[in-house]
Amino acid sequence: MQDIVVDPVAHNRAAWDKCVQEGNEWSRPVSAEDVGRARMGDWSIVLIGREPVDRSWLPTDLTGKDVLCLASGGGQQGPILAAAGARVTVFDNSPRQLGQDQMVAARDGLELRTVLGDMRDLSAFGDATFDVVFHPVSNLFVPDLAPVWRECFRVLRPGGTLLAGFLNPDAYLFDHEALDERGELIVVHKLPYSDVTQYSAEERATKFGADAPLEYSHTLTDQIGGQLAAGFVLTGFAEAPHQSNASAQYMSNYFATLAVKPG
Repeated sequence: MQDIVVDPVAHNRAAWDKCVQEGNEWSRPVSAEDVGRARMGDWSIVLIGREPVDRSWLPTDLTGKDVLCLASGGGQQGPILAAAGARVTVFDNSPRQLGQDQMVAARDGLELRTVLGDMRDLSAFGDATFDVVFHPVSNLFVPDLAPVWRECFRVLRPGGTLLAGFLNPDAYLFDHEALDERGELIVVHKLPYSDVTQYSAEERATKFGADAPLEYSHTLTDQIGGQLAAGFVLTGFAEAPHQSNASAQYMSNYFATLAVKPG
């Protein structure tokens, strides 16, 4: 299918800025009460689905740890980790998503840095800068993953950890309207899937809205094999349903990996 060339970074930057304005679930900042509890050691953050990430995947004591929240703006994970004692940098493609983190930091007196950019290019950071990279479900918004994993490996210190959440590619098999409107699982798409290759601009506007973020499915070879190819050692795996999706009764919609940079 022919379509004009789409710049996913520019398109998704504008799309997520609009999502913030519309109150998207992943753009709603944590409360001052949540931050207060985190300061007392009572905290949780989400990597996949809506369940808290296994605390054993993170350092027992975050005090002084350098944490990169990668493509993780929205005022949610970053402020909680900062309140728990980490030195947090939130990196995101959307200025308004980063604005949510900045708002929470100003409101609650948190030390938190924000950086705007494409998750595939972390040249703003030197080698071996971070102890933890926290990367929730967001790499569906870029067409290629190898640069993401290479950059994560580069910016982590030896022994550092990458927590990554991503979408089960099988979720893209089904007809969007039949699934959302009638709860029917009708296979219509081949994998790997892309909004850009599957639909014309006019079709995307009709089905999702002209300003909706562009999504790309990625094979498990690119997700898991890509981390291994970058040099990581996988030490943990988890999965979760999408609570509001009709396919959840049949399969897990989200996967998560814990990976370590040897050293």
